[in-house]
Amino acid sequence: MCIEKINWDKVNGLVPVVTQDNTSNEVLMLAYMNKEALKLTLKTKKAHYYSRTRQSLWKKGETSGHIQDVKDILIDCDNDTILLKVDQHKVACHTGRKSCFYTNLETGEIVKSSIVNSSSSSIEKLYNIICQRKNTDPTSSYTAKLLQGKSNYMLKKVLEEASEFTFAIKDNDEKEIIYESADLLYHCLVALASKNITPEQIQIELERRFKFSGIQEKNSRSK
Repeated sequence: MCIEKINWDKVNGLVPVVTQDNTSNEVLMLAYMNKEALKLTLKTKKAHYYSRTRQSLWKKGETSGHIQDVKDILIDCDNDTILLKVDQHKVACHTGRKSCFYTNLETGEIVKSSIVNSSSSSIEKLYNIICQRKNTDPTSSYTAKLLQGKSNYMLKKVLEEASEFTFAIKDNDEKEIIYESADLLYHCLVALASKNITPEQIQIELERRFKFSGIQEKNSRSK
């Protein structure tokens, strides 16, 4: 079987996968596959990966629609790395950029050719900006101050904004509700970024809940 060509023992069951645009040869992302993810990829010709964070399989673009049609699967000379050549629908990166590789390691600058997709949500764009502030001078950036300071300060701000949002709801002040909810969302995104948790991961969890509630509703109706 072709999946046994991988030296699974050498890679501890997770083979690194370099994903490349089939037309431009641009490197889009780096991810990992276990045997099941590779089997699904071979069977469906859609890229499937294994998330080390969530410890579960995931189909690229399952919630965003940014799927990857697999055109070729190559293995390196040591049988421990895969090169996946794909046709990328829309973009590969959750930030809305075509590729996940867009930040200069030495300077922290964003590569000029890396364009944020206009279809990306404001939340994704804001999260991307927050992540960029991780290595910024905290004296010149409030976001950097939150991320590089003590976690208690960052979490205290989340509680403060949640309290202000609650009072705005209580006072039935529409303008303040909108303003304070934006403040709360920003500080929640900062907290998520500090743990390297993306909005896409939250979206996946929400999708799971929608599906579960739909099943529950269907079962209740069938009784």
